[in-house]
Amino acid sequence: MPKFRIPRDARDIINKLKKRGYKAYLVGGCVRDLVMKCPPIDYDITTDAHPDDIRKIFKKCNFIGAKFGVVRVIVNKKEYELATFRKDIGYRDGRHPTKIRFTNEKEDVLRRDFTVNGLLYDIDKKSIIDYSQGQKDIKKRLIRTIGEPAKRFKEDYLRMLRAVRFSVQLKFKMAPQTLRAIKSCSKNISKISAERIRDELIKILTGPDPEKGLILLQKSGLLKHILPEIELMIGVKQPPQFHKLGDVFNHTLGLFSYSKNLSCTLAFGALLHDVGKPKTQTIKDRIRFDGHVEIGCLMAHNICMRLKLPLNTTEQIGELVKNHMRFIDVKKMRESTLKRFLRMDHFDDHLELHRLDCLASHGDISNWRYCRKKLKQFKALSAKEVLRPPPLISGHDLIRMGLRPGPQFKIILNELETLQLESKLSRKQDALNYVKSKYVNN
Repeated sequence: MPKFRIPRDARDIINKLKKRGYKAYLVGGCVRDLVMKCPPIDYDITTDAHPDDIRKIFKKCNFIGAKFGVVRVIVNKKEYELATFRKDIGYRDGRHPTKIRFTNEKEDVLRRDFTVNGLLYDIDKKSIIDYSQGQKDIKKRLIRTIGEPAKRFKEDYLRMLRAVRFSVQLKFKMAPQTLRAIKSCSKNISKISAERIRDELIKILTGPDPEKGLILLQKSGLLKHILPEIELMIGVKQPPQFHKLGDVFNHTLGLFSYSKNLSCTLAFGALLHDVGKPKTQTIKDRIRFDGHVEIGCLMAHNICMRLKLPLNTTEQIGELVKNHMRFIDVKKMRESTLKRFLRMDHFDDHLELHRLDCLASHGDISNWRYCRKKLKQFKALSAKEVLRPPPLISGHDLIRMGLRPGPQFKIILNELETLQLESKLSRKQDALNYVKSKYVNN
């Protein structure tokens, strides 16, 4: 019999329910993870106690999902999901049941999504209850629906994305019949809210194998419905001397193959950095993508807004797309231009995106090394002072010199900073003299 280490709070919740005469088991992902000897993130509990019964037993509860038989019990500032054994009856929107009926543990398991998530664990008997052959599929490393796949997906179309996500996260294969069912139902993913789709996409793209995730999204037919702009990359050829992986889609997959567990911002930056290429491809003397950065910025913004990503995340992703081609010129940049480039917000993300882009293209990361070398040099000289020197004069100084406030002030101050960054000005008096000679006396 398996013997798992269960957190005291989860054990206490189960024991309280049992002392009142109710059944209670650990359920779902936590049991799957324990079987796989992975530390669970959450411990969910299923019980025959109804929400009103749970209310009487536990002091702190969140009842937002109570109409579906789900209550969150709060113990030591941590929430534990308690779900009453239930059977779902009818689905009004491809996501939520029309109504539910409280039932027994077997029927509850058989209405769940995937066999590997259908395991129960009895903490007293130290035994697993398996009505869906979940343990067998864990050994086979297989994602398979409980019951008929098409029926499971019609109940909740989000399960199609979850199947991809579990396949990626657990490094499991997808059962052929499950994949076929997703293909036949894929267009219905549009019935799911943007927020739900976004959350699953983030988990796929920031997980251990986003390349596999994108391939599965494409093979399953989901990609063309949630990210049609990425589907359009398939077959868009690139100059072979610069792109060893071929078309834009395979190049994008290549970025993910060189790095895992990316941040959300960097993952979407990698996904969307060349999103403008299909719309800008021309073939004359050679294949070109003139203007793909500008078009890509607009497309990336629209995609992020459609997925309802936070505004600051959307802006950072846009900056990654906007600046990803600038690395080509770093060795030719004026010192002031280079310093302004290196001091961009979140420059580590820009640098990493460039490294991945190069590895998935021609393999030459000399510009990446050059930027790192320069950053190291500036850090030794106090990067804050070198890259962002304190202004030598201010707008008030310009007013005292007799200049009128206006757009010209920004031009003058920017010009003075350029001279500072290039070590041509370092004292306030020299800056004042420069302004007098160029802007006051002329």
